[in-house]
Amino acid sequence: MMMKKCFAAVVMTAVLGLSQAAIAQDTLAVGVTTSGIPFTFIDTKTQESTGAMVDLAKAISDIVGAEPEFNVVAFSALIPALTTGKIDLISAGMFATDKRKEIVDFTQPVYQYGDGMFVAADDSNNYSLDDLAGETVGAQVGSVFADKLRALGTLGEVKLYDSIADIMRDVKLGRIKAGVGDLPVIAYQIKEKPQLGVRLVEDYKPMGMSDVALAVDKGNPELLAKVNAAITELKDSGKLDEIFAKYGL
Repeated sequence: MMMKKCFAAVVMTAVLGLSQAAIAQDTLAVGVTTSGIPFTFIDTKTQESTGAMVDLAKAISDIVGAEPEFNVVAFSALIPALTTGKIDLISAGMFATDKRKEIVDFTQPVYQYGDGMFVAADDSNNYSLDDLAGETVGAQVGSVFADKLRALGTLGEVKLYDSIADIMRDVKLGRIKAGVGDLPVIAYQIKEKPQLGVRLVEDYKPMGMSDVALAVDKGNPELLAKVNAAITELKDSGKLDEIFAKYGL
């Protein structure tokens, strides 16, 4: 009888240990968008979040021992969602700008790129921004490009849109002259969907190059340290390059 009791105690301890281990498995709420192809977007077949920054968040979560939970958020609402505790981490094609650094903490850079310009497919002119003086140009709300275009002071209007796809629609229909946005996002969408009716402007000079990084709330330095360590591991192993290469970046 004593042996049976001991055995039962051992089994119960093992079960409790497994339960506690399961409870200890942290969940990492990751904010992504649907409009940042190929960084973050929704796979139409699976209806799940995918893209380079999604794969990166999964790899980081695996290293830090957390289960990623992806939350689809409009790009302009990502930082408010982070600062209000609705998400723990932003993993999108977001630039680590000085203005944003005042509100959130960014990890080390994971990618770098600049802006691109697109016009209607039947418009053969390769414009510079100076050529578009007085014209209406589209940009994504909450993007650094919108701020930079406004700062030029030469454009007729900088019209803001929720997504690059929305800008492309109005460029194709002739409602605005051109659109400016994330070069990799624009190039990927035009390549995958030529029916969009727009093209990249050749020899366009970007307004600048910026670093893409993940972001955490300023009150979470422990998570920042863990994510940075994971990124370093992924860089050293070559996995980071593999993730971006998978999406043509």
